[in-house]
Amino acid sequence: MFDPIEKLKEFIRYPSVSADSNFGEGMLGAQTFLSNLLASIGFEVEVVKTDLHPIILASRGSNPEWPYVIIYGHYDVQPADPLNLWDSPAFEPEQRGERLYGRGTADNKGPLMTHVAAVAKLLERDPDLPLRITFMVEGEEEMGSPSFPKFLERYKDRLGEADFVFLSDTGIPNEDQVVITCGLRGLVLFDIEVTTAKSDLHSGLHGGVLRNPIQALAEVCATLHGPDGRVNIPGFYDDVLDVEPWERDELVKYGTDTAAYKKFLGIPEFYAAEGFTPFEAVRFMPTLDFNGIGGGYQGEGSKSKTVIPSTAFAKVSCRLVANQDPKKIRALLYDAIAARMPKDVTFKLIDQHEGTPYVVVPPNRTNTPADQPPVLAKGFRAAHSAITDVFGKEPLYLREGGSVPIIADIKRVLGLDSVMFGLFLPEDNLHAPNESFHLGVMERGLKVSEQVLGKLARG
Repeated sequence: MFDPIEKLKEFIRYPSVSADSNFGEGMLGAQTFLSNLLASIGFEVEVVKTDLHPIILASRGSNPEWPYVIIYGHYDVQPADPLNLWDSPAFEPEQRGERLYGRGTADNKGPLMTHVAAVAKLLERDPDLPLRITFMVEGEEEMGSPSFPKFLERYKDRLGEADFVFLSDTGIPNEDQVVITCGLRGLVLFDIEVTTAKSDLHSGLHGGVLRNPIQALAEVCATLHGPDGRVNIPGFYDDVLDVEPWERDELVKYGTDTAAYKKFLGIPEFYAAEGFTPFEAVRFMPTLDFNGIGGGYQGEGSKSKTVIPSTAFAKVSCRLVANQDPKKIRALLYDAIAARMPKDVTFKLIDQHEGTPYVVVPPNRTNTPADQPPVLAKGFRAAHSAITDVFGKEPLYLREGGSVPIIADIKRVLGLDSVMFGLFLPEDNLHAPNESFHLGVMERGLKVSEQVLGKLARG
């Protein structure tokens, strides 16, 4: 049995930044490392080429009578910038206390290695384990998984035979309380680009005769929310479903300490939509956010370059909840922005990524589908039992505010639901400097994964 922490360190040393072509060697290294590791524990490995980064398919077990589980993960990571804010090199893992620091430790190399180690331990004890397992590990999650839908269509006959998908790419509130995620928000991303003159202009010679594109952009962006924090787009909330009472009950168990949450965020006050607590708003309500805005001179000094810029831009994202259609929301947004844009400027709305919201209901809830597949229900029960045993507390069942659009793609193409077993903590700093993974959580997560898969195999 290999040492999972040492293998994780080796995995992290490959700088597998998918969005930057300068990291091609690191991407190849991470993919090769993981492929060889899975082969070493008895899996038949296929490296599926895509237009960008390959997808690893590693399978064992062929008896069609056995339960069949797909374990999903991704070997790519976010860029490590800004590098000067790291306390140790981003791709040189460093263990300090119970934490392992490095880019990708929590998202998603640590959780993925947790499942690999659990499977290795199971197969070491029982090489003939009556369970079909396929690891499906992509290299483009951090850039929106552009190759994944086409891959799913190509392999849907083979992968569609599975009973459900098992993964850990979601969070938990603390090291003792696990959350089984039963919902992920969808996405609509786009850019607004506003242009006036054909080039930047001297503000003294031409100011006052044309609209500044920064002003036009700011005026339009300011209309996209009302004073109560709700998105000010007609029809934006029309398809939002009511929250089930059991979901609110689970959230109360999660915690409602708004003072602690405010302190954690470092903010003086919340700006949650009216009628929802901050904890409810981040899981149950859609949003519209500005992720970047710019135009004109960005350097030091107010008089260094006093121009009226020719162009200004904003990057916008919406998080969508169950039953909202990304294409419908995009059309509503674009129509509203076009109607509100001043007529003395030109503008472009540039499509970026989108993803469909996803919800799965655990067994024995008021809205559990009557035709829920029995092995999926068994997977939920096995996870509940294992988590309660290992962590000493029953898991909570909550929707998460984040988005993993490929989970909805898996449901749409393969017809499979997912059991999402959270492993990373708020302190893990995903996508930020000094990302880390709690090794105590990893150790317990390994035991849970081993128990879940073992329970499924034993019937």
